Amino acid sequence: MKRDDRSPGRGAAATADTRSENERPRKEGKEKGKKDKKTDEPRTRIRNKVYERELARLQLELAKLQEWIRHEGLRVVVIFEGRDTAGKGGVIKRIVERLNPRVVRVVALPAPTKRERSQWYFQRYAAHLPAAGEMTLFDRSWYNRAGVERVMGYCTEDEYQEFLRACPEFEQMLIRDGIILIKYWFSVSEEEQEKRFQARMNDPLKRWKLSPMDLEARSKWLEYSRAKDEMFLHTDIPQAPWYVVNADVKKHARLNCIAHLLKQIPYEDLTAIPKTDLPPRPKAKKKKKYERTPFEEQTLVPEVYGPDSQ
Repeated sequence: MKRDDRSPGRGAAATADTRSENERPRKEGKEKGKKDKKTDEPRTRIRNKVYERELARLQLELAKLQEWIRHEGLRVVVIFEGRDTAGKGGVIKRIVERLNPRVVRVVALPAPTKRERSQWYFQRYAAHLPAAGEMTLFDRSWYNRAGVERVMGYCTEDEYQEFLRACPEFEQMLIRDGIILIKYWFSVSEEEQEKRFQARMNDPLKRWKLSPMDLEARSKWLEYSRAKDEMFLHTDIPQAPWYVVNADVKKHARLNCIAHLLKQIPYEDLTAIPKTDLPPRPKAKKKKKYERTPFEEQTLVPEVYGPDSQ
């Protein structure tokens, strides 16, 4: 059995499932004897109809949470970490899909510039922390130093050790200042990761996700596993524990993560305020009546698609 990255940590991270595939409890569908209609085999994945229904319900709750964050002036930071192909971006996409980008922002920073490398390590991340009434989602974060920088040799041993010492202090400082900090680690098995790498290689619409770094990381599974274990050992603190998401099935991971996130911040439904009818439009006076500019006098986008498109 190949090793995966589900290693135990302290606090919430200790809930990570370290057992082999055969040792894990069966899915609910198997326990109830439910079978896939096409294959007649025990169902191991959520049905699309159920997934779409639950995703819509959870996104409605996210809209309520967003309004509560804005109304109460909360500052929320959610960190998404995990291996390449673990599905972090897919979860973030579903979270922000129906939300206001002025309230819920996604931060996915590129590699640091020469100037940024000369700054205090946390400085470029601190610049993106939320103001009152905002939630910031970090698609990878300051934990790059404990992961890719450590494994690929982009930081020195002294820089790495200083990060492990300083990171819990930095996060506790944020929390003391009133920021709500939530950290997720998306855990994917080596076999599933390889399937997703192959899918990206074979799909022109996904191939852009493959970088030289990703390809090199395929040969360093063990090194990344050890780096993750060490990171959890130092940064899985009671004030900001790591929550581990089983990400071998993307749709399960999306729903489970969003459902868990909604439970971390108590909120009330401010969207339930009774609706009021829109007032009637004021009628334009005859002298001030506006005439639209004819389409023929404007530079139009060609109408390639229309009612007769096939």
